[in-house]
Amino acid sequence: MQPTIEAMTERDVRAIGRLRLVAFFEGTCRTLEEDMNALRGLIAGDGFEAAFVAHLDGSPIGSCLFVRDEIDPAHDLTPWLAGLVVDEAYRGRGIGTALVRTVEAHAVSAGVSKLHLYTWQARPFYEALGWTAIETFEQDGEPMLLMVREL
Repeated sequence: MQPTIEAMTERDVRAIGRLRLVAFFEGTCRTLEEDMNALRGLIAGDGFEAAFVAHLDGSPIGSCLFVRDEIDPAHDLTPWLAGLVVDEAYRGRGIGTALVRTVEAHAVSAGVSKLHLYTWQARPFYEALGWTAIETFEQDGEPMLLMVREL
């Protein structure tokens, strides 16, 4: 069965927040409640920013965001593809690719011609999807890569 990609709703927030905590915030002070509140703010926003969720049999198994701002103050660029996460049990099935393509399509529909993202470990994944690495730098003592995609 193939997953469906939909706009995030309140019913997805807790499960996606848990996935995000493990993927992005382990070892930090960020709490599940803080991440859930940030996701709620995003989905209740002005419609430009967006959060998408991959569902399989009704359960959220991955997510990707389209946001105005990302890691501060690394770059004064906008907008961003951010927070791509897929539950480990479902990786390698094209779900991440589908989520990225959904965010890219949303960006085009919002009149965006260029998207940015930060990564370090996923460079080959994004390059295979047409993203270009444009700068390496250090963020909080960790290596980081800025990538861009012309839409």
